[in-house]
Amino acid sequence: MKEYRSEAIRNVAVVGHGASGKTTLVDALAFVSGASKRHGSIKDGTTLTDTSPEEIERGYSIALGCAFAEWKDTKINLLDTPGFLDFQGDAIAAVAAADGALITIGSGTGVEAGTERMFREAVARKDPVLFVVPMMDKEHADFDAAYRSIKERLTTKVVPVEIPIGAGAEFRGIINLFTKKAHVFKPGTKAGEYEEVDIPASEQARFEKYHAEMVEAIASTDDALLEKFFGGEEIPGDDEMAAMKEAMKRQELFPLLCCSSQLTWGARTVLDFLVSLMPNAYEMEEAHAFKGAEGTRTVEIHPKDSDPFCALVFKTTAEPHVGDVSYFRTFAGTVNNGQDVYNATRDTAEKLTHLAVPQGRERMEVPRLFPGDIGCVAKLRNTHTNDTLSTKEHPVRLPQVAFPDPLVTFAVRAVSHNDEEKLQMGLHRVHDEDPTFQTHFNSETHETIVGGLGERHIEVALARVTRQFGVKPELSTPRIPYRETLLGKAEGQGRHKKQTGGKGQFGDCWVRIMPGPRGAGYRFNDEIVGGAIPRQYIPAVDRGIQEAAARGVLAGYPVVDFVVECFDGSYHSVDSNESSFKMAGILAFKTIAPKCKPTLLEPLDMVEVFTPDHYLGDVMGDMSSRRGHILGTEAEADMPGVTRVKAIVPQADLHLYGTKLSSLTHGRGYFVHRFHGYENMPAEHASKVIEAAAKNKKEEHED
Repeated sequence: MKEYRSEAIRNVAVVGHGASGKTTLVDALAFVSGASKRHGSIKDGTTLTDTSPEEIERGYSIALGCAFAEWKDTKINLLDTPGFLDFQGDAIAAVAAADGALITIGSGTGVEAGTERMFREAVARKDPVLFVVPMMDKEHADFDAAYRSIKERLTTKVVPVEIPIGAGAEFRGIINLFTKKAHVFKPGTKAGEYEEVDIPASEQARFEKYHAEMVEAIASTDDALLEKFFGGEEIPGDDEMAAMKEAMKRQELFPLLCCSSQLTWGARTVLDFLVSLMPNAYEMEEAHAFKGAEGTRTVEIHPKDSDPFCALVFKTTAEPHVGDVSYFRTFAGTVNNGQDVYNATRDTAEKLTHLAVPQGRERMEVPRLFPGDIGCVAKLRNTHTNDTLSTKEHPVRLPQVAFPDPLVTFAVRAVSHNDEEKLQMGLHRVHDEDPTFQTHFNSETHETIVGGLGERHIEVALARVTRQFGVKPELSTPRIPYRETLLGKAEGQGRHKKQTGGKGQFGDCWVRIMPGPRGAGYRFNDEIVGGAIPRQYIPAVDRGIQEAAARGVLAGYPVVDFVVECFDGSYHSVDSNESSFKMAGILAFKTIAPKCKPTLLEPLDMVEVFTPDHYLGDVMGDMSSRRGHILGTEAEADMPGVTRVKAIVPQADLHLYGTKLSSLTHGRGYFVHRFHGYENMPAEHASKVIEAAAKNKKEEHED
């Protein structure tokens, strides 16, 4: 393929809610431009960027897909992203790798939850944004309603730059507000060909309304154009386009387009606007990176051919018979096929063999890539998502993609015990490809825990494990890591004596147990005087008490936040040893702790919920039903119409909260949480936990 230098490259993340037409649009743009030889469809499972068995089976995007279009001597890298919030990690990675966002709006549904989320992400990154309504041929398509939806729920700075002629089955063309011409399509056109004609008389009034709105919006962002506008002068189309591009970079305007991706009608104009309005790497603000592998000083990164090479790996996939494929965005310097590079994130050297550009599932080898381009390479030895590739002479680390934390967790195990090793391999493989899917072993509850952004996310991830590794996982609710503590004070004796012929065992200690401050943990005080217990045996008493405390008093959970004083005891000159005094410590704790008013502690999380005001009452009511202690609410300054609710909630009542919140807010609410601490558990809830623990212990004993 042709080589493209930085000024002729556009990197565009195609984002939006699920089923809003992203994948079909990317497929159409690549096909119409001639970069792809086939126009696929979701129904047939033949689209350019939905290639995994899970995506083809389900009919929606699960992972980020890379493609490109070649148009007017420009290479447009198109990053097709999942729309459903369960898979938003890849959408966030795409926005981080791109220089602008193309946001799809459902022609019959308008703005939805995924649209809001990704618009906020693009705005936060200060990226220019284009909106497009890509399904104008569908039943119930309504361009004006979609436009109003954007103004009401996202931004009042949106302005149409083309409008459709007809909708649904009557859709037959578009009007370009810049050129003041109509593009009329004929049934049967394969690649978006059109006839350019004067605006039909029936559309003239509508054109004049939208054109006046566009010109006024553009003029308001440029003093020179504003002067012409108020002077009644005609503003040349080229000046309007240039001013629109600059306003987009400042996020003062957000153009709105329309097309039919399935018919390819309007795809050519979308390509025109991407070339004209989207910036190249030179036109964006410089990036900043940390200098060196461990340094904290930042340096500016400019997209110059002569600068040292650096790139960020934003996606990793695994392909059968190939292994890991790393997708990266270059930020500075050229990189050649076969070049040695340095992974500053992991302090390791790599060789970029078979350097390529991705086109769906295909990879086209290239001799070099210039700054601002997107490429991929297979079989890097120790490089993963969020790693920076640079040079040994000039090592840098680019800012990493901030992936969201898991919102839903489950315990998982293999149905067959013999498959546990394969299950662990599969879980770690999925995490390597999708950092928002996390897994770890909880040594306290002896469970493997998996976390994701939703139940569907975990379901799809485990389906991949089953397909690739031949192991069937089984999910369950994770056990809660309760703690036990003591509210009262008591003292008593722990005496271990055993005589079996020959040398016996003898250990005797008197200890006092009392509550400690919350969060202070365990403290042991040696109060022995007069040598009642030899010094070398006192640490053994301490170890015995800790061992017994780890097994709990009420329900088998570790006892925390208490103080032990060892104040007396006795020993035998022949039969005493460390193991005897350790056993005495165990017996002392078992004897005394039940007298110290043991109680259960439950872990609490600090939860912050962001919800549209319309659902605030439902969200707070549900939070209260989960024993949540609401600390307060406040309006979000950066998100009009959204309220943040802060609360402290028991972890036991947060399982699948993300699913419930999505249901309550129609997908528009989200939450973050972090561990807050342990507090006494109410007696009525503690009794259920104690009963369940006793039942499990009995069943294990019977087994």
